[in-house]
Amino acid sequence: MAKRKGCYSGIGGQAVLEGVMMKNGDKYAVAVRKPDGGIGIEVDSYAGVLDGNILKKIPFVRGVFNFIDSLILGTRCLNFSAGFYEEEEEESKLDKALNKVSGGNAEKVLTTFVTLISVILAVGIFIVLPYYLSGLLQGYIRNESLMAIIEGGIRIAIFLLYILAISLMKDIRRLFMYHGAEHKCINCIEHGHPLNVRNVRRSSRQHRRCGTSFIFFVFIVSIVLFFFIRVDNTLQKVVLRILLIPVVAGISYEIIRLAGRSNNFLVKILSAPGMLVQKLTTKEPDEQMIQVAIASVEAVFDWRVFLNEKFGYVEEPEQEAPKDEDDEVS
Repeated sequence: MAKRKGCYSGIGGQAVLEGVMMKNGDKYAVAVRKPDGGIGIEVDSYAGVLDGNILKKIPFVRGVFNFIDSLILGTRCLNFSAGFYEEEEEESKLDKALNKVSGGNAEKVLTTFVTLISVILAVGIFIVLPYYLSGLLQGYIRNESLMAIIEGGIRIAIFLLYILAISLMKDIRRLFMYHGAEHKCINCIEHGHPLNVRNVRRSSRQHRRCGTSFIFFVFIVSIVLFFFIRVDNTLQKVVLRILLIPVVAGISYEIIRLAGRSNNFLVKILSAPGMLVQKLTTKEPDEQMIQVAIASVEAVFDWRVFLNEKFGYVEEPEQEAPKDEDDEVS
């Protein structure tokens, strides 16, 4: 397959349980390989928490809200995919109580609760814990700048160990395979190739706009920002680190946004660490997984029009099989 210069398509996605979510503008689709072997697809729209608000267009501010939107939509899509694999059971007392209190919105309440808990755990593990562990070395290292670098190194090490640990789980390995299928589909389109199993299989499973790369940018940006925090009180240091999370997210979003639209040398250098980490978070998918990812793309994105506009692609019409003379009607 000839290698072509990439062209930004605007679509993005996420791996879910036995499936892939693809988003194009406000429209998204979740395609899931069902237990019976078929593919279940849900197409819907999600405009975000600040639909139409000017804040979503301001650089370094929009990244915060895009991050929140990705958490909300990601949880919603995971719930949809998990629904195909949940055993049929009667509504629990908790579900009944939540539905009664929330006016039938138990699922939304639980989704919000799970998202909040996830954020709190992430802050504890990747912000507070690295600071605490690096603080154990303060008796030996007096240089604050060096301590900031060590703290950042510990944060990255914890993240890599976390990825390695969860990758030992069978379900997570399959999730990483669907993650690879998602990237391969987007790379296939953005490099000017028709979307089919053969071309997708031959495409790269690393992509610069990946959430893994975003997280890695968050770690790098946090090292730079925390480098300039100069307060003596431990509580103030921890609080400042938490308060700076939106700032870190906003800067990281702009970097990854630039990375997805540019091919210059500097961008390639900045993207290299995240692309390397993606070797851990993406795995080679099988044919059935690729079919699911293709179904998700085609539900929200007309790749034929895109290839025609950006690469001059014209789909060849299917040729009819020649008729046998004996089949002709006299």
